[in-house]
Amino acid sequence: MEPINRLLENNKLWAQKTKERDPNFFENLAEQQTPEFLWIGCSDSRVPADILTGTRPGQIFVQRNIANLVVHTDVNLLSVLEYAVNYLKVDHIIVCGHYNCGGVKAAMSQQNFGIINKWVRNIKDVIRIHWDELNAIQDEQERFNRLVELNVREQVFNLAKTSIIQSAWKNRQGPQLHGWVYGIIDGMVKPILDMTHEDEIDPIYAFNL
Repeated sequence: MEPINRLLENNKLWAQKTKERDPNFFENLAEQQTPEFLWIGCSDSRVPADILTGTRPGQIFVQRNIANLVVHTDVNLLSVLEYAVNYLKVDHIIVCGHYNCGGVKAAMSQQNFGIINKWVRNIKDVIRIHWDELNAIQDEQERFNRLVELNVREQVFNLAKTSIIQSAWKNRQGPQLHGWVYGIIDGMVKPILDMTHEDEIDPIYAFNL
């Protein structure tokens, strides 16, 4: 069987089994989506948001890109953020990175990756900001792991810098922001950072709302 046909066959089996467990599942799901979470994760195929969190369709709104970045010029991500925060009214936003992330590893090198250079340069900025800490770590794998964690922290901070989040914090004291790192080798999530409307941000990034 061709790989693409196998996916279609898997879809049929999944739909049938889902209906057997809950005959009204798809009808109920089609009426509306009211997810509690927005997931900003890496495009890596080994990090599926629903499977590793044990959630079902309709519970997580998902945005993925290489190395789970929150870039202030990324209209795609900002559109998802705007919709999730102001229309879906999510209560939690999770930025989830993962150890052994190829995008983070690319940023640690001087290798030319073509157009990808422009994207991972955002992670090079994280390296520059945390250079002293990272340079003090002698073990290369430990340095790599720490950069993955620091990158997640910076992306959570980048969320807090947006007018979308600041406006929501002012108007409804939500959503909460969370930074996680997923361990592919053991399947466990490591919480890195939490932020709420009570946390202060650098005044240079604050908007008059």
